[in-house]
Amino acid sequence: MSLVAEPTVGARVKALREAMSLSLRELSLRSGVSAPMLSQVERGETSPTLAVAARIAAGLELSLSQLLRLDEGGEVSVVRPDERRHGGSSHGHRYEILTPPLPGQRAELSRHTLASGSTTGGPGDPPMHEPGARETALVESGTVILIVDGERHELAAGDCVTFDADLPHHFENPNQEEAALLAIVSAGLRRS
Repeated sequence: MSLVAEPTVGARVKALREAMSLSLRELSLRSGVSAPMLSQVERGETSPTLAVAARIAAGLELSLSQLLRLDEGGEVSVVRPDERRHGGSSHGHRYEILTPPLPGQRAELSRHTLASGSTTGGPGDPPMHEPGARETALVESGTVILIVDGERHELAAGDCVTFDADLPHHFENPNQEEAALLAIVSAGLRRS
């Protein structure tokens, strides 16, 4: 039995495969689904059975519901300022999560403020990101130092940086004034 004809399933499989820099053959080896079948699915010539879709999802390191986006309601979600989730350490780092806590969400936007001399990554801060996660940060004000896997990068207001967020990293504010930055962490598709 085939899935309900969904033209976006094939396009989604192709986009995810390409984002992971996998050839059809490599995904075939990872999923146990033949390369010709994967090609037909990607071109929308056939709809996979649930069993085949589950194997493709496993090959892409996703759950079936993530692949098929069954966990998304397609609704508009608004988070008002007083509804934001807040956190941070007692060491001068405060953050607020600007996106709603939806199941299957693949990206999270947060705003961070760093007092003079403070750093991220202390007690009370979120845990390290999942394997393959990417982070993009835009410095709104001040100057910060980003240390990723031991390398230092000085960033000023207006600078935007993207890096592998599953590597050890933190932001430091070595200056006298407070610094603020926006960060987007996206679910991992990069593979080593």
